[in-house]
Amino acid sequence: MTDQREKGTRGSTVGRIEAALMDDIATGLLRPGERLDEVKLTERFGVSRTPIREALTRLTAQAILVPGEKRGVRVAEYSREELAQIFEAMHEIEATCARIAAQRLSLLSRSEIEAAQSKCIAAAETGDMHAYLRANEAFHQTIYRATGNPYIAEIASDFRRRTGPFRAKKFASKDDLIASAKSHEALIASIFSEDSKAASDGMRAHMTESFLRTLEVN
Repeated sequence: MTDQREKGTRGSTVGRIEAALMDDIATGLLRPGERLDEVKLTERFGVSRTPIREALTRLTAQAILVPGEKRGVRVAEYSREELAQIFEAMHEIEATCARIAAQRLSLLSRSEIEAAQSKCIAAAETGDMHAYLRANEAFHQTIYRATGNPYIAEIASDFRRRTGPFRAKKFASKDDLIASAKSHEALIASIFSEDSKAASDGMRAHMTESFLRTLEVN
């Protein structure tokens, strides 16, 4: 019983570390190519190196991190061509999520999307980039959940994690944040119309703008 409890505690600790690092990567706090220091991570999370290494191994298995020099790991980097290929796939998944969300839109999904958008606007108006990036990720997650399909949601989430550090670079000022938050309005309207084609087209337009801005700064 004790062994099982210890394993469960360690597993939850590893999961917590993994989730925190994924959040840092998705919101650009950890940049492409940046090396992760095990010693600093143990100090940050107040744990030994064992759960840190397990969390890093999990993220490396997902290709979010890649092996670096001297047995270390770093945040994955992509060439412009690779980034374009990832965004091409991401466009299709995001458009599918919007299409299905429009078809299956419930009152709960509608309220979650509206609440997430309110947080985006609030963060943008304060000029807090990291708060906005987290709110923006949460906004897209509400659309994924609105599909009612956890498998599609997980694929979409994976693409957002991979591209997070690259997309974060496009936000250089408070005006950039406000413009991004406002761009959600047309997308929300297309999903709330419950017209699946309009929702798909709306997401494609939203993602195309995001991709072009991302390429400009990477």
